[in-house]
Amino acid sequence: MYIVIYEFRVKENCDHKFIDSWKILTNLIQKYEGSLGSRLHKQKDLHYLAYAQWPSKEIFENLGKKLPESASEIRKKMKDLCEEIKTLHHLEVIEDLLKKN
Repeated sequence: MYIVIYEFRVKENCDHKFIDSWKILTNLIQKYEGSLGSRLHKQKDLHYLAYAQWPSKEIFENLGKKLPESASEIRKKMKDLCEEIKTLHHLEVIEDLLKKN
């Protein structure tokens, strides 16, 4: 399993629109690109972290080749709602002891 961690600094009064865009884009990536999904965490006001899970590094590296055109518009909207977006880490899972639902 492969993990990517992102940091988002959202523009003032854009939290709800950002979260909505993030959810739509994440669902599209999961449906069309094989992502295992993502979790969005709030650090503090206007600061968020996302933890995205992939079956492998290779699947992650091919991201974007299968997405519908609408994903580009949603990605642009999400970027426009942010002051800054950073990719903090690319990680390979060694052991997974998270409880499964």
